[in-house]
Amino acid sequence: MTLQDKVALVTGGSRGIGRAICTRLAAMGALVGINYVSNPTAAQETLDLLEAQGGRGFLCPFNVSDFAATQTAVKSIISDHGRLDVLVNNAGITRDGLMAMMKEPHWDDVLDTNLKGAFSCSKAAMRSMLKKRWGRIINISSVIGFVGNGGQVNYGAAKAGLVGLTKSMARELAGRNVTVNCVAPGYIVTDMTEELAEDVQQAIKAQVPLNRLGSAEDVAAAVAFLASADAEYITGQTLHVNGGMYMGN
Repeated sequence: MTLQDKVALVTGGSRGIGRAICTRLAAMGALVGINYVSNPTAAQETLDLLEAQGGRGFLCPFNVSDFAATQTAVKSIISDHGRLDVLVNNAGITRDGLMAMMKEPHWDDVLDTNLKGAFSCSKAAMRSMLKKRWGRIINISSVIGFVGNGGQVNYGAAKAGLVGLTKSMARELAGRNVTVNCVAPGYIVTDMTEELAEDVQQAIKAQVPLNRLGSAEDVAAAVAFLASADAEYITGQTLHVNGGMYMGN
């Protein structure tokens, strides 16, 4: 699988799953834009990592929840590099709380970043893809968007919304050879999960038939496949990366 001479943008690319996706796409030959908002140090670490592995990248700070700023930033990437071939809408936040006590800004913040952000980035990126008659848009959803989770009505709604967005975009863009797909991770090892007590980790693993948490690299591998020519006849689909925790359509 190769992305030689392609330009990619990964939102929320400074840490965790985003960092793994950036390094994987760079290893495939893509020039990777690493988007971030509040942690330039982590973003630079991601850039240093992919360059140490022989990859190429650049930093692109902007907040995906700001529609105007997103349009300007993505247009600048296309202007500077002549194209944008792969967009991974990975940026996401949480503002957890039971719905009965959830404040309206916490609902708005999550929907603006996790769902509207994907709309804003895709809208800005698709013009270049349609012109080139080749493109890959990959939205990072979540198992929570399919099974739900108490205390995460905002997050679950946003991640489920990404699936509907993906299917509709896929129908609109297929005629110009632009595919749009989802990757829905399950429980993935993060800094937060590593700090959980052992009994809590075991309880989480008990929900997963493969009896382990996933890695960021597991998710990146799925993204890499969907971004590659090997997936050229796949669009409007969700690839679940959850160790068997959820097996629905």
